[in-house]
Order: sequence, then structure tokens, then C-alpha cells
Amino acid sequence: MTSNRIPVPEEWPFAYTLIVAILLIVIPVISLLSVYDYLEAEERMTSDLNTLQSVTEKSIRESIVDVDTGLKLFDDSLNLRMQRGFSLFLEEYERSGRDPAKMDLFALKESLGGDMDLYIINESGVIEYTTYLPDRGLDFREIPDFYAEVTRMRLGDNFSPDRVVHEPATGQIRKYAYMPTPDHRYLLEIGLIPDALVEERNRLRSQESTQEYVALNPYLESIRVYDIFASPVGESEEPDAGTRALVTGTIVPGRTDYEVQEHGKQIRYLFIDLKDPDYPSDPSVVVELTYNTALIQSQLDQMLIYRAAVAALAILLCTGIAFLVARRLTRPLEEIVDDVDVIARGNLDHTIRVSATREVMRLERSINTMVGTLKTTIRRLRDSEETIREYSEHLEEQVGARTADLEESTAKANLYLDIMTHDIRNATNTASLYTDLLMEELEGEPRSYTEKVQKSLRKSVEIIRNVNTIRQIREEAAVLGPVALDPVIRAEIEHYPDVPISYAGTTARVIADDLLSEVFTNLIGNAEKFAGPGGCIAIRVEEHGEEVEVSIEDNGPGIPDERKQRLFNRFSGGDSEKSGRGLGLYICRMLVSRYGGRIRADDRVAGRPEEGAAIRFTLRKAP
Repeated sequence: MTSNRIPVPEEWPFAYTLIVAILLIVIPVISLLSVYDYLEAEERMTSDLNTLQSVTEKSIRESIVDVDTGLKLFDDSLNLRMQRGFSLFLEEYERSGRDPAKMDLFALKESLGGDMDLYIINESGVIEYTTYLPDRGLDFREIPDFYAEVTRMRLGDNFSPDRVVHEPATGQIRKYAYMPTPDHRYLLEIGLIPDALVEERNRLRSQESTQEYVALNPYLESIRVYDIFASPVGESEEPDAGTRALVTGTIVPGRTDYEVQEHGKQIRYLFIDLKDPDYPSDPSVVVELTYNTALIQSQLDQMLIYRAAVAALAILLCTGIAFLVARRLTRPLEEIVDDVDVIARGNLDHTIRVSATREVMRLERSINTMVGTLKTTIRRLRDSEETIREYSEHLEEQVGARTADLEESTAKANLYLDIMTHDIRNATNTASLYTDLLMEELEGEPRSYTEKVQKSLRKSVEIIRNVNTIRQIREEAAVLGPVALDPVIRAEIEHYPDVPISYAGTTARVIADDLLSEVFTNLIGNAEKFAGPGGCIAIRVEEHGEEVEVSIEDNGPGIPDERKQRLFNRFSGGDSEKSGRGLGLYICRMLVSRYGGRIRADDRVAGRPEEGAAIRFTLRKAP
């Protein structure tokens, strides 16, 4: 099986790899914090705009409604005078024989004080006679709602005062009132021009009364007020055709607010309903508020530049700190490599320099101890050779003494090997811990490199375990006895919770010892590696007379026939990247032979090696 490992150049220092790993964590974190801060500021500014907009619009509505309520009280104070004026108006109508053409309207106007214009509206809703000539011929049918009111008042019997309104043609302020003729053929109308009301009404309709809101709201660019005919109130500039159509065709008929979004602007139209059912005229207004949303974007752009500069400065600072930390962590390792190179060239008197890091210090001491042991062993071997040459005539005694020395040296070498294995295992566990932490933080290519480091550490642990097993097999005498096979198999299956393993169970007992579990550890692990992701494993136990045959099968790529004969030789068990350097199957053969059994490689499906492999071995059945 081939390896997908990407070759890494040997000259790439570990310090650089560590720096890159730290930056791959720091840069995304700083970037995410900057983006979060920017989005939070954007949300806050948008919320401020909405709050200011809500407060401004509420204040404008309340201001216009409050002032209009006060003016309505003043308007009503003129009703009595106008009602008295209708008494003379009706007397003149009766005097002329109910013929408006014979009425002297101008003389009647003078008798009423000269500040009241008189109007006579016929059944068609047209002003047929009036003292105010610009309104003569005005057809109220062009204003359907008001024409309906005019018709209702003409057919009624009551005096009907109106609000003070702006005249559509000239914009002049007037107070109107209406009275039907007794024969209901005409509707009499009086238009009062009260000088005292002009100033107050103009103050309500002026632009100056609304400009204070522009000063209070930095996002508010302008305010314009329109009546229900889309005529601007308090200014002479006429609206464009689109605005006029929007006001008269959509907002006023629907009596609702409206909003228009333009590039960098937000235009809000507020319909302020001032219509009173007791009056025929509709003094409602439409307030146009133009907000400058480009101002927010400009502020956000400036904030983005500032946040980017701060993030860049933070990344540079973190890069410097990462470099110092990496140098601090990797310098002891570099010194160890240099010292080991000196020792490897034959200078056994050279010692490993001691650093301040506890884990590295223990590794350095272990290497120094190992080198010292090698020096002592070499010295003793040389002394032993000299002794053999000097005392060759006493060979038997010298051999006995030498054997004792060798046993002592072997015991010490094993002790030092145990110490070194223990320290290497601890260092490997520490490295595994750090790689696990890096795996939680890294993504992409750095994560794949870290995964390869993890695999290498696992292989190191497996090699150490295999070496210890071989030592135990060779140095310890076999003490065999009955062993229940089922608990051993199930205990090993529990080590692979993520691998589908089928096993029906067994009651067989075999002749073995405590190392029997190593056979299943290596064979199940070997099957799991070669089956690959998504693969499955089957364990079968069959009893044949005085023997028990165990089969461990997988649905991987199988084993070619030419490799089956040498599969259990040392360092030739298969792909070294996946088989523990070829020691696993070699250990299985040693243990099975120790128990008096046989082991062989076979096809899961006879004659079809491509459908998976099967490792089968026999054990002696316990009596």
C-alpha cells in the first residue's frame, strides 16, 4: 500500500513551523475580533439612526398636531361672527327674489366690514357668483370628496363653519363657512380673511418651525411640508412631478406613511392626519424628511480603516512575540541535536548541555546517562578482552567470571534501556499532548502536517511496545496454563470502538499465558489499518479436535500470494508505514510458536485475494 505523505524539506526549521502554527491561530482570531467590532459598531450606528429618526418623526407629528389643535380653538372663535354675516346674506337673497344675478354682492361685502368675500355655489358645484373674482367659475367637481361635502351642505339646513385653510390658487389664508339657501338651489359661502390669524397660521406652516429638527438630528438633511394637493407649505419652490404624483396619488388617498430609498439617501413621507369630521376641508399635511445615510457609510469606512490598522499592528506584534517564543522553545532542541552529532562522530566524552525546560532536561539527562553507560560498557569490554588475553590459561574460570560480568552488564543495559524507553515514552506522550492541542486549533495544511506527526508518534509507541514484547518473550521463561479465549478477544475488541468487528463468541480454553492478548492486539490493529475507512473485520473461532483455530479477516486489498510465505519474517511483514516496521506479525509468529501452534496468511475468500485477507493460527486446547 502506498503512502500519501507529502515530503517536507529537511532544511525547513522547526522554529519556523511553530511560528507559522502560532500565526495561523492568532491571525484568524484577531481578524474575527476586528470584524465583530466593526459589525457591532455598524449595528450601534444603525440603531442610533433609527432611534433619532423615530424621535424626530414623533416630535414633528406631535408639534404639528398640538399647534393645529390650538389654532382650531382660535378658528372656532370666528364662527359666531360669520354666522351673523349669513343673516344679511340670506336677506339679500330673499330681497332679490332668490335670483343671485340681482344681488349686489359688493355692497353686501362692504356692509359686512369689507374683510369677507361672498360666494354663491350652484347645484353643479360651480362658484357662479363671487366678490373674489379669481375664484369665479371654480368647479368643485374636480375635487370629488369636497364636492360631496358641498352637495351635502346645500341639501341640508344648518350653518357649517370650516377651518382656516390655504386657498389652492393663491395660498392666501381664509376662514370659510357655508349656509344653504331655503330653496336648496344654492350654497352660500363666506370667506373671512382675519389679519390676526395670518401670523399664527404662517408660523405653523413655515419652514423655520421645522429647521430645529435638522439641527438636532445630524442625519436629517432637509424637511419639506406639503398640503393634500402637494403644494409646498411655507415656501415657493414647487415639487417635481414625481413627488407631486406620489403625494396626491398614493400617500393622501391611502392616508399612510411612505418611504423611498435612493443612493445615499432615505426619504420618509409622514402623513399627518388633521381631518376633523365636523369640518368639510381637510387640512392634513405630508412631511417629507430626507435622511443622509451616506454619512453613516462614511463613518463606517473611517472606522474600518482604523480597525484594519489596529489589526495589522496587532498581527505584527504577535509575529514578533511568536518568533521569540519559538526561539525559546526550539533552542534547547537544536543544542541537543548539535551535541548528539558530536557524540555520533565518536566523542563519547562530550555531554549534552542542560536546559531550563523540565521535559527537555529529562531527555538530556537520559541521553547523558545512556552515553555514560555505553562508555562504561565499552571500557569493560576492552578490559575483559585484555583479561582474556592475560588469563587464557584459566579460560574456564575467566569465562565464568566474564559471564557474570556480562549478565551484570546486560542487567544494567536493560535497566538503562528501560529508563530510556520510559523517558522516550514520556517525551512522546508530552509531544502527543501538544499535537492534540494543535489539532484543535489548526486547519488546512498545518493540520495535515500535525496529523502526520501524530501518526509518527503512534508508530513510535507501537515500536516501543513491540520491542518490550520481544524482550519479554526472549528473557522470560514460558509459564503456560489454561486461558479462556473469549474474554481476551472481547477485551481487545473494546480498544476499537469505531471499527465494525463481528464476533460470535466462544467457550474455548487454550494453553497460553498473559502475552496472548498481544497476538490479537497486533492482528486486529493490522486488519484495521489495511481495511481502511469504512472497512470491516470478522473474528472466527473453530474447534478441531485438540486444536482451536482462530481467523481474523478483513475486506481490505488482500495479500498477494508471493508475499504470504515471508509475511511473518522480521521487518518483512508488509508496508512499514502501516505495520509497525514489520515487528507485529513477527511477534505473532513467536507467540503462537511459544504456545505450540501455527500461523499462516490466507485469503478471506479462497482463491480471490483481492477480496480481503485472513490471518489464521492454531492454539492447543486446554484439557
